[in-house]
Amino acid sequence: MPPSYPVKDNTAENRLFLKRIVAAFIVITLLTSGLIVRLVYLQIVGHEHYASMAKENSVKIIPLVPSRGIIYDRNGKVLAENTPSYSLELIPEQINNMDDTLERLQKTLAIPNEKIELYQKLRKRQKRFASTPLLVNMNDDELAKFAVVRPFFPGVDIQTHLIRHYPYGDLAAHVIGYVGRINEAELKELPVTEYRGSTHVGKIGIERSYETQLHGKTGYAEIETNVQARSLNTLAETAPESGASLYLTLDIDLQKTAYDALEDYNGAVVAIDIKTGGVLVFVSRPGFDPNPFVVGISNDAYQALQASENQPLYNRALRGLYPPGSTIKPFVALAGLEYDAISAQQKLFCPGYYQLPGVSHKYRDWRKGGHGSVNMNEAITQSCDVYFYRLAATLGIDHLYTFLHKFGFGEKTGIDLVSEKSGLLPSREWKQAQKKQAWYPGETLITGIGQGYHQVTPLQLARATATLANKGKIVMPFLVNKIVTAHATQPGPHPAPAVIPLKEDNVSKVIDAMINVVHSQRGTAKRVGLGINYQIAGKTGTAQVFNIKQNAKYNEHSIDFKLRDHALFIAFAPADDPKIAVAVIAENGGHGGSVAAPIAAKVIKQFLKNAH
Repeated sequence: MPPSYPVKDNTAENRLFLKRIVAAFIVITLLTSGLIVRLVYLQIVGHEHYASMAKENSVKIIPLVPSRGIIYDRNGKVLAENTPSYSLELIPEQINNMDDTLERLQKTLAIPNEKIELYQKLRKRQKRFASTPLLVNMNDDELAKFAVVRPFFPGVDIQTHLIRHYPYGDLAAHVIGYVGRINEAELKELPVTEYRGSTHVGKIGIERSYETQLHGKTGYAEIETNVQARSLNTLAETAPESGASLYLTLDIDLQKTAYDALEDYNGAVVAIDIKTGGVLVFVSRPGFDPNPFVVGISNDAYQALQASENQPLYNRALRGLYPPGSTIKPFVALAGLEYDAISAQQKLFCPGYYQLPGVSHKYRDWRKGGHGSVNMNEAITQSCDVYFYRLAATLGIDHLYTFLHKFGFGEKTGIDLVSEKSGLLPSREWKQAQKKQAWYPGETLITGIGQGYHQVTPLQLARATATLANKGKIVMPFLVNKIVTAHATQPGPHPAPAVIPLKEDNVSKVIDAMINVVHSQRGTAKRVGLGINYQIAGKTGTAQVFNIKQNAKYNEHSIDFKLRDHALFIAFAPADDPKIAVAVIAENGGHGGSVAAPIAAKVIKQFLKNAH
């Protein structure tokens, strides 16, 4: 029998084939529709966005960082400059074995492990063809060592950059300040456009106050790149504008004289040109070397500065708060004359102490046996405390506050530096607000001799002294004399001064007494006025670091050095035509006449010698 075969169902096969054709058609239609929709989106809806992205892939905008402006003193000496710095940089794509290269470099140049670790972090953020620094600010020894082995390190080379340098180191650190790397907080505040590509910004001092002028204007270059972002060609370029140069009123030679004169004492010296308000000297000792902060100070070095009991990072001239001591007496005397609380000829008896009516407490004079009967000139010349206890009691705290505030006590001077402190001039209102207590008569007495709550900064004290020498015309201190750009020269911000209405005869009587402080045989600073053909008007001061009990005796040789009184001195000269005013505070110096006054005299004599 022949074999049998299944009957072919053509209808079923045609139906199946048709279904497959329909399914395929639907899939193809859907895919085609999706492609068409995507093409429409890319070509029409998203055209502008993707065209911009394509251009960005081919053209990069590279910021061109401007060179920072130079800072000069009044005589043109450079206080802050930009100097070449050499860095060891590696290009990863040119190095076959990075670990081996780093190990050999570490042995050759004695590179610390932390710098290797920092480089590894930086490298991961960069393109493989980008040059990344391993060592910055290389010294001559490191440069010489690498020069010998350079052929054995492909992909490793020395690059040159400009970094900030301060040639006078700690001598002017507190006034000039320094620049440092931009931190995250600063990055949020700085203008993005101007600081794109910049790595450093002013941190303190003039560098911070005049950051905008010193930084300059950032330029830009349009660079054609390939898909790997490698530079191919420069299409266009807008050159950066260098930062402005600043010419200060500071005299760096006079600054050195004041700094050296403080010797081993911590303290401050501020000198002001009375005619202009320009600050000639702005010393805070001890200082610190600002240069390590530019390249990145090590944590150990920074902690050592922070932990030092001498507080080298503390700007005493701008922020140091001290009782003015007897340097306040000329101002209290002038208040007495202006309010007609006393006449210059009227004598008050000083037995060595003063007691308020009905109070047993004795407010002592610095001279145990007292000064006897003294008038105003004699009281200032000999610094009689009892005279000023009596005068303060007569004036009252309200008159004292009102008059002293006119000379700028208790407020900022407005100098062109940031972070200035205002000091403290106490009043009834202040005590009630701060301590929730009434004002006591005894507090008026000690305010009259510059003790108690009253606190001043050295800058504030120098300004008040200059204003007194100026017979009431308020001296407004400033540091930047002129700002010089490639296009123009403009003056620094010199605010217009106000005038304290004073009777000229009253001012003259106080100044005559201050002249006697230096040139009278009974003056407390009589030794500093020798050998000059002009007169210095001055006032010594001693500020207590701690309170002495009623019947205790102060002996500076038997107490710890840090508990000894501060030595103060204010002065201006020549007395008949004042040109310079000086305030000196020598911490724990003990005596204004023997410690602080000679420092001021050195500054005055050098300035007037060079002024002729």
